[in-house]
This record gives sequence, structure tokens and C-alpha cells, in this order.
Amino acid sequence: MTERVAEVARFAGVSEVTVRRTLNGSPLVAAVTRERVLRALDVMGLPRPALMEEERGPLVGVVVPDLQNPVFPAFAEALAGRLNKRGLIPALCTRTADGVSEANYIEMLLAQNIGGIVFIGSSYTDAGVEQGAALKARKVPLVLVNPADENADAARISADDADAVHQSLTHLTGMGHERIGLLVGPVGHVPSARKLAAFGAFFKAGRVPPEQWMPLVGHTLFSMEAGASVAAGLLRQGATALVCGSDELALGAIRGARRQGLDVPGDVSVVGFDDSLFMGVVDPPLTTCRQPVSRMAEAAVEVLLRQIRGHRVEPGVTLFQTQLILRGSTGRPGHARK
Repeated sequence: MTERVAEVARFAGVSEVTVRRTLNGSPLVAAVTRERVLRALDVMGLPRPALMEEERGPLVGVVVPDLQNPVFPAFAEALAGRLNKRGLIPALCTRTADGVSEANYIEMLLAQNIGGIVFIGSSYTDAGVEQGAALKARKVPLVLVNPADENADAARISADDADAVHQSLTHLTGMGHERIGLLVGPVGHVPSARKLAAFGAFFKAGRVPPEQWMPLVGHTLFSMEAGASVAAGLLRQGATALVCGSDELALGAIRGARRQGLDVPGDVSVVGFDDSLFMGVVDPPLTTCRQPVSRMAEAAVEVLLRQIRGHRVEPGVTLFQTQLILRGSTGRPGHARK
């Protein structure tokens, strides 16, 4: 391949770097130069790259549900930097309070001859029925990061929710906690369902009957106030520790505990998920499972680029292990009263 690139470069009168950029669809190549390289390919009997045949633009949509959860901007920033380095232009798309939805953004992106889309913490189905059909018809390259539903026909990059729960429960039971609650997102939210399955499997392995741990499971929307409300109910059920599906829910759980006059971690231990910005400086610093945002973003961009370049990508999920970061929100059960 290197020899062919050199031959094309000599024929077109450009550098090998310019040829590679043209083959990869980089917007850094001027239109007249791009045409010289493509003409050289034609004269030499070499096929034009799939990217050029489909004439995909360099614009890549980065779709997030909102910017309130700090982990979404973190993923967006990591993706934007990696897309830029590869000559692609990221376009941030997020729901707004005045009603701009994913479907609205998809329509705009399709009008701009989009190169691909990365959905973060959202779902392909959030694009809307008509827009989703248009994406499929045009075979727009797609990658889903921590998707809200299964989407078995798409490439997915996800944190290992089950392993995160296992790490959290191992930590808490090791400190002596027996009544541990689980606070996760709505029923049907796939990452939450995976966490719940792992939660149940952990206690089943320890021969804890379902009637003991099932009342300590709470589902709610991803917000601090919702987390505070549901956590309060779990604490009234006797939970001495809570494993939460996001840092936002964990901060809500701490708020709910304090409203009952409980100390964290003296009376209640709380574990989050994400390791969002500033979790090390909240009061108390939050013990949480850190998502490997940089590695997940790199993987997502690589999968997207393979599709943009015309390569087939098998649908499926690639899991990334999280890291339990121990801080001040967890401790031995009831040690504040001793």
C-alpha cells in the first residue's frame, strides 16, 4: 500500500501525506488537489476509496441527552479532540429546554451531508422514526457510547456496569455492610438493568434470598432531587450503604441522607458511578467507579472511522472496565455512633 501511495503522489505531483489525507477524506485537502489525486487513481486503474464514492462530508454529530450530567461533556470533549486530529469536524447536539430534540438535530445533520454520528448515553432510537429510517437508508456510520437500550444492530462502546457493581459491593461488604441498596435509573434503561442484574447475582452467589435485597432497589430519573427522594425511602428500609448508577444520583443520595439527620459516611456509605469532574472535592469526597472516558472515546472514533472508510463493522458491544476510586463517602457501618 505504501508503494501505491508513493506512485499516486508522484503522478499527481503532491506529497504522500496529501494522498493519505485525500484517501481518508480530510477537509484539509483543497478541492483542486483532491481532484488531482482522484484523477491519478482513475488513470492508474486504482479504485476510489469508499469515502469518496459516497461523498461523505467531514461533519460528525456528537449527540448527548443533556449537559447537566458532567460525564456527558467529558465524553463530548474527548471525542471532539480525537475527531479533530483525524480531520473531522465535531458538531455537538444536545436536547434543549425549549424543545430541540435529537430528531431535530438529525434532520439538520443529514442536510449537511454528515460523515457519521456518535450517540453518548442516548440511543439510536432517540433519532426519531423518520430520521432513524433516513440514517439507515443512507448507511450513515454510527457508534453508540453507553446507549440507553440494546440496539443489537449497531456498534456499541460501553462501561462494564456489572463489574462496577461487583467492585462496589465487594468494597462495601468487606467493610461489614449487609443492608446495601441500589439506586439506578428508570426501568428499561439498559445500563441500569445491567447494574441490577449484577446486584442480584452478587447476593445470589452469597446465598442472600431475594426478599432481603429486592426491597433495597430503587429506580428513578437521573437527577439529584430524584436521587434524594428515592434514597430516603431505601434508607428507611434499613440500608446502611447505597450503590448508585451515577455520581448525580450519589450526590442526591447524600442529600437525602442528610435530610434524615444521617451522616455520610458515619451512618450511611455512598458509592457513585462515572467519577465526574469535582467528585474528589465534594463533601465528602465521593467514592465512585471511574469510567475510562479517554479510552472509550478513542475506541468510538476508531470504530466510526472504519465505517467512514467503507469497512464493515460487526454490530456488538465492547466493554471497558471501570476503576473503583476510594474516597471519603464510604466507611464501616454505624461507626459514627461508636
